[in-house]
Amino acid sequence: MIRFLVLVCALFLVAIDGLCAADTAGARRPNIILVMADDLGWSDIGCYGGEIRTPQIDSLAKDGLRFTQFYNNAICGPTRASLLTGLYCQQVGHPGERWNEPKDFSKCVTVAELLQATRYHTMMVGKWQGRDLAVDRGFDRFFGPMCQAKISYFHEVEKNPYLLDRRRWIPPQDFYLTDAINDFALTFLKEAVTREQPFFLYVAHIAPHWPLHARQTDIALYRQQYRKYGWDQWRRRHFQKQHELRVIPDTWKLSPRPASVRDWKVDPHKDWQAERMAVYAAQVESIDRGFGKLLETVSKAGQADNTLILFLSDNGAAPDGGLAPTKDGFGFATNKKNDHWRKDRVPIRPGSGPDNLPGPPDTFAAYGLAWANVSDTPLRGTKLTGYEGGIRTPLVVRWPAVIHQRGEFTDQVGHVIDIMATCLDAAGTEYPTDFHGRKPLPLEGKSLLPIFQGHRRKGHDVLCWSVPRHHVIRNGRWKAIRTRKGGPWQLFDLETDGTETVNLAERQPERTKELAAQFELWRKRVGAR
Repeated sequence: MIRFLVLVCALFLVAIDGLCAADTAGARRPNIILVMADDLGWSDIGCYGGEIRTPQIDSLAKDGLRFTQFYNNAICGPTRASLLTGLYCQQVGHPGERWNEPKDFSKCVTVAELLQATRYHTMMVGKWQGRDLAVDRGFDRFFGPMCQAKISYFHEVEKNPYLLDRRRWIPPQDFYLTDAINDFALTFLKEAVTREQPFFLYVAHIAPHWPLHARQTDIALYRQQYRKYGWDQWRRRHFQKQHELRVIPDTWKLSPRPASVRDWKVDPHKDWQAERMAVYAAQVESIDRGFGKLLETVSKAGQADNTLILFLSDNGAAPDGGLAPTKDGFGFATNKKNDHWRKDRVPIRPGSGPDNLPGPPDTFAAYGLAWANVSDTPLRGTKLTGYEGGIRTPLVVRWPAVIHQRGEFTDQVGHVIDIMATCLDAAGTEYPTDFHGRKPLPLEGKSLLPIFQGHRRKGHDVLCWSVPRHHVIRNGRWKAIRTRKGGPWQLFDLETDGTETVNLAERQPERTKELAAQFELWRKRVGAR
């Protein structure tokens, strides 16, 4: 009996020692901060060639790594579904063509659930597009709007309230949405850095998604520069800076301006057009301002070296808003009468034009195709499309303990489905075959960690998309694209023609046919339309 008790005590001490060792190892696991902008164009931020002031994001690029061939799903909800689950959006309930389809959680788990299960402290602020609460899907803390429809940056939306964890949160009088998201991210982060466990913070911004709402002091900083130079000049400046930064190869051509966009010189409403872009720029700068406070907090806590930080966008720039002033509706081509884009039916001044400038709370406008084309320089297409301007995202990554190639670029191809695998790999967390009785589908994403470490990774053999306007497949340097309605496939060589200016389908019919067949296999496998 005495020997038995001694053995039990010894085993108990070994177990306790193992738990302590696990806790010690856990403390060395990296913190992860993931920041996503909404409808941000590929070249909006300074480190990708843009003129908008983004010094904090640019500092991340200076100290870390920029991806030049990273992809999203061309629209908000499907991108976020892939980011959180590591799967193609179609596999978890999103057809890829609408933003508000529910996720089927019987087939997947979120990255937050898996990190939480391995003793990460998990937090989220911002845009949560799910019928479940974020705190029921792996997040210990949450702040944000239950954003299922049109929103305002200045007022609470009655039918889509703001939540703090599980409780309704009432905005103060001086409320501005991006500032609130930044402030709660900072509050959660300050709590997290005092805990003896690693943390995961997901900041899902709504900016610069329409409506064009910003504080007047921020708008004023940009007004004159867009009145002085219009979309043609700014697009050329982006293109020139991208060459100087070596974001793009010298051989690429600038994609043509969309046929419906007139020359800036002959546009009769320059002040109004400039104001639209000024408000948009102010929205982007407000993201950067809050981002800087997160970087400062991590640094002051002495945790910068072992914190993995990623910044990206959920899709390309949005073309909504029309090309000319409108008195009613939202400026879509259909110009349908609709004065109540606010979900809570709060009255707004319908339309947008020289006598109804965007920015204030009682307006509801967007910046239009001409400026979206600038935001996506030099790429073809915008949000909703399968062209590179719709699906290619900036991705800036910093992790000083691992990423030593400071200020450099990588042309290795990645996709938002890789974010889950990367976070799990960095955290030393395995992807499960069973999670609380759920049987998640096998992970589609592949870890980016080898790229962070300076290696060439074995990437995806093919990547495919079914987005609102197109079917797309990429295999190596080759990309095929067609409209969702069917019709002929186009073929592009992205290595020499990343702006998709020369269709090679007629010259290489066999290659085009092979890619089309590969796409059909993928579509059947994941259930895409």
